Amino acid sequence: MRVLEVILTMSMAGGWLAGCGGQGRAQDDAESARLREAMVTQQIQARGVRSEAVLAAMRVVPRHLFVPEELRSASYADHPLPIGEGQTISQPYIVGLMSELLEVRAGDKVLEIGTGSGYQAAVLAAMGCEVYSIEIRASLAATAEARLKELGYPNVHVRAGDGYAGWPEAGPFRGIIVTAAPERIPVPLLQQLAVGGRLVIPVGAYYQQLKVVTREPQGFSEKDVLPVRFVPMTGKIERQP
Repeated sequence: MRVLEVILTMSMAGGWLAGCGGQGRAQDDAESARLREAMVTQQIQARGVRSEAVLAAMRVVPRHLFVPEELRSASYADHPLPIGEGQTISQPYIVGLMSELLEVRAGDKVLEIGTGSGYQAAVLAAMGCEVYSIEIRASLAATAEARLKELGYPNVHVRAGDGYAGWPEAGPFRGIIVTAAPERIPVPLLQQLAVGGRLVIPVGAYYQQLKVVTREPQGFSEKDVLPVRFVPMTGKIERQP
């Protein structure tokens, strides 16, 4: 698997048009389901993601409803998309890979730093996880929270704030996923990770590495996965030495 394939592939998966109800809506739903199946088979499974829970979740979460309406024709394409305020919804493969790397099960508590559109949180919720998600941009947090509620994800809890400090009152977490890149791993996130739990996080400035940090009984182990490109993590992390 080449890095450029992971990050920069721009092949389009097809279109989705909003239906007006009745037969039109049924046709649209069938088309979006077809595009999701193609996305999972061609973009995610083909690159080695094997978790049945992840694949099943990504087959059912309506990605097209998590992007701006004018970009819905590219919802299932093999690349990230802008969602406003300089932020993006991640490439489908990266969502699948990071979800698999967490190694969480139904009922586990997961912390997400960087709610964005809410898509990653919805995937984890569809896997049966209890998701706590923090978004530093208040308008994105409000939009994502309303969208997740409307789509029926009661197991996602969203709040606006700086993700550097995590969500200590809800921890410890079996998994922590960060969808923006700090230059170093925030210590509070490590402290909120349960023993045996995993932190999946991109780290670096211009050159970033996706890492998996596992909390062991006597400390932490760290593994590099692959080079990635995420928007930078902002807030307190920028002011910490």
